[in-house]
Amino acid sequence: MIKDDVLVFDCVAHPFNFDSSNAIGNAGELFRQHLFAFHNVLTPENEPKLSAEEFLKEWSTEEISRMVFDESDTDMLVAMPLPLTDLFHDGLSPWERCVELTQENPDRTVFWGTVNPLEGKRALDEMEVQVKEYGAKAFKFYNVRYDYGEPFPWRMDDPQIAFPVYEKAQELGINLIGVHKGVPLGPQPVEATQTWDMDGAAANFPDINFVIFHVGLPFIDETCWQLVRYPNLYASIAATINFVARSPRQFAEWIGKLMFWCGEDKIIYGSEAPIWHPKWALDAFWNFEIPQDMVEGYGYPPLTEQAKRKILGENLLRLSGMDADETRRKLAGAA
Repeated sequence: MIKDDVLVFDCVAHPFNFDSSNAIGNAGELFRQHLFAFHNVLTPENEPKLSAEEFLKEWSTEEISRMVFDESDTDMLVAMPLPLTDLFHDGLSPWERCVELTQENPDRTVFWGTVNPLEGKRALDEMEVQVKEYGAKAFKFYNVRYDYGEPFPWRMDDPQIAFPVYEKAQELGINLIGVHKGVPLGPQPVEATQTWDMDGAAANFPDINFVIFHVGLPFIDETCWQLVRYPNLYASIAATINFVARSPRQFAEWIGKLMFWCGEDKIIYGSEAPIWHPKWALDAFWNFEIPQDMVEGYGYPPLTEQAKRKILGENLLRLSGMDADETRRKLAGAA
């Protein structure tokens, strides 16, 4: 059981529309099937596993809110959209529905926006709408796009495609940007999910904090070497923490490497609800310890309660410009 005074700030939940009618072609179908497989493989045997019919549907914002806030120890949430309009008719998790999710619990939910930087000025204009009209506090990007059924990737260090988006974010007062890295889904070419382009992004925009989602799996070693060199790079363990029950020693290696290289201040928790229910992974993480032989053999720091508190909420609060004590008071008043 997580202690009552621990702040849990979940960096990602998506109001997915997995309905088959939403998928565009074979690439979209493979993408949704891979996420269903992910749910099945990593959900522990003693936890409910959803059938294809139960999972591959249009999830309501009410279902997400109930799962996160009512059925787990989560205090705050990032409503995270997906701009995959080349794989799904509505992008899979439309930013408009993330606004709805935010409005259901406005004191506890933060809206991150998203656009497709390949759309140029249209993307910049949409960023302005999402920030000024709907209160987006950060942005999340996806490098692997599709056009006419073929991969069409872009890089985070591209001066023509990416840099104008970062400049627009700064103009709008935004200094927090996340990016999907690793975890190739569907027919995404794996090389386009590598983290090589984060050096150029971090170096050229030192005032922006970049979050590498999924710690770049399977490229975690490369990610660690980047995290230690750039103070404005962070790692989200979304879709990584879920290995804690299914493959605890594997998870110990990953969290150990992150703790060794970048420390407890640069790691951020995320649930990826509704792919997985947040409760079991949160409980397992709170009770998790890195095995002593790995601490001794690899020099991994122990996963202390202080480290868990930072990872589960305090780090994201800091990046979001929020004070932990003040947030506790606000949440207590809103309860």
